[in-house]
Amino acid sequence: MPHPQTDLLDSLSAELSQRVKDHVDKVLLEIIRPNFASQFAQGAPELAGFREAIAQSDSKDDVDFLRSFREFIPITNYEPYRPFIAKFLASPCMEADVKNMFAPGLPYFLAMTSMTSRNAPKLFPRYRPPPHLLQQNSYQGYSPSEGTALAPSSLRPWQVLKMDCEDGQSSKEVAVCSTSVGILRMGMNWDLEHDKDRLDLWVPGKTDPFAISLVKNYRTLFILNALFALADCRVTTIRFLFANVFVIFLQYVEDEWPLLVECIEKGIIPDIEDLGDLRAPLERHLTPNPVRAAELREIGPPVIQGWAVRVWPDLKQFIGITGGQAAVSVPKARQVIHLLGPSVAIKSHGYGTAECGLARAYHEGNPNTDFKVAFRDGVVEFLDVRSDDPSDRVLSPWELVTGGKYEPIVTTHNGLWRYRIADVITVKGFAPDDGLPVINYLHRRNDSLGVTFGVSCTESQLTDAIVSVAQQSIGQIIAFTIVLDDRDKPVTYGYLIELAGELSLCLLQSSFTRLMVTRQIFENLISASDDYRLVVWQGKSRKPTIRIVDKGTFAEYHRQKCEQMNITVGHVKIPVVISDPAMKKWFLERVVMEL
Repeated sequence: MPHPQTDLLDSLSAELSQRVKDHVDKVLLEIIRPNFASQFAQGAPELAGFREAIAQSDSKDDVDFLRSFREFIPITNYEPYRPFIAKFLASPCMEADVKNMFAPGLPYFLAMTSMTSRNAPKLFPRYRPPPHLLQQNSYQGYSPSEGTALAPSSLRPWQVLKMDCEDGQSSKEVAVCSTSVGILRMGMNWDLEHDKDRLDLWVPGKTDPFAISLVKNYRTLFILNALFALADCRVTTIRFLFANVFVIFLQYVEDEWPLLVECIEKGIIPDIEDLGDLRAPLERHLTPNPVRAAELREIGPPVIQGWAVRVWPDLKQFIGITGGQAAVSVPKARQVIHLLGPSVAIKSHGYGTAECGLARAYHEGNPNTDFKVAFRDGVVEFLDVRSDDPSDRVLSPWELVTGGKYEPIVTTHNGLWRYRIADVITVKGFAPDDGLPVINYLHRRNDSLGVTFGVSCTESQLTDAIVSVAQQSIGQIIAFTIVLDDRDKPVTYGYLIELAGELSLCLLQSSFTRLMVTRQIFENLISASDDYRLVVWQGKSRKPTIRIVDKGTFAEYHRQKCEQMNITVGHVKIPVVISDPAMKKWFLERVVMEL
């Protein structure tokens, strides 16, 4: 399906530039005025210069307040916030000790970052947004107007924090969970204390009853979501946080197809792990449906072209993060097997992190890669990545240059002050209607292979290289990651890929063909990156290598990570480039052949 084209502006007119500036100033004042009274703003050494400037000026003057912010607020990372966040983890935790910590009041939940290695996640308190923001769609939970959605989610928190109230008689529970789960709970007003009272709940517009979201076991969660989704022919939207998790979901559907169809026919919950007291409410929601089971038997498991639209004739869209690792899953689903069918639009959630939502999908361009900077959670500023000096001036959105590469810096309603995101984005242009920058995500700012080579291909370049070759020569790729291949000198990019099926016969029988595949990836990277070409010319890198891992490797990694860390599937993010030694060792142990 072709993407709509748009005429982005290369630069801003004086009128549009002023409009963007007025908008940014308004939102910034809405954030920093109330948050200036927080414990962090009043106590963090990093903000001492700002506090002194405010004390010596007219604090009620908006122009002075904004000037002081831009002049005296430094760029921050996680370390200044760590001792303040630690107070939420204290035992006992007193309400008075954490009230107004980063923003007015108490947080609704603590968001945790995704984990790509064994390191503990970073935590960020998230507060109820101002009323006008709470009315936006992103905070409204599940909307029945969107039709029926297959949108698996686990509402189990990673941790529950207890706060003793000021009355000395009661306490409050605060969840530590993913941003998506926390926002969903906030939008639906689902507190932790009454989860058991909602076991019979089935939210309109969802394929799965509420009880499934409390399932602990990774495999059980996928199978139950598949069971109830397949039983419902009215699905219009499929929504996964990451597109590659949808591919793992389909692996479970394929593997358990006879069991799932039989359970739909008889109206029974399968005998699967760790259901406990959730089995009874789920059984009440599933009734025998031999007609639907017969339809599914005729269609068969997810291996045929247009499978999804045959199972769900009303399916219109798939929504999920499709960049980075997930980019491999998009051609697998759309261009190779066509499981979704050509009529299904693929859209991205947008561009954001646990710290802040930065941009929304720009549907006038390519909604998978083009994002328009937004100010839902905070104000986004930028640091030119060509400069290594962190004291360089932070750039505002109207000061960006088309084609420039920048690191986003966010100041949020939740109390972050000019916080580094450590991503690299490029500016594609400016939206003609409101002048806001339209950006593309490139890669993380610091990665291990970049340090090793002295320069790095971007994640998008590394992904494009393998996706292009896979479509032409290798076959259907489920997922991939990259390690530093130091088995020989010089070192190089080592691709580890999992195939959906068997390796093509020509690759199995011809060593020359296998050499041509690696050569093609090499040429793709050379043509995509002048810096990489220089590294090769200097003898610091050689042709990339490709190794095949056993089928089910990436799904197994997700499962083990979820169970070991007591986290949900949305928290597991396999990076394009692996830097953690233990993670690298785990994947290398599952290599079955090399091209």
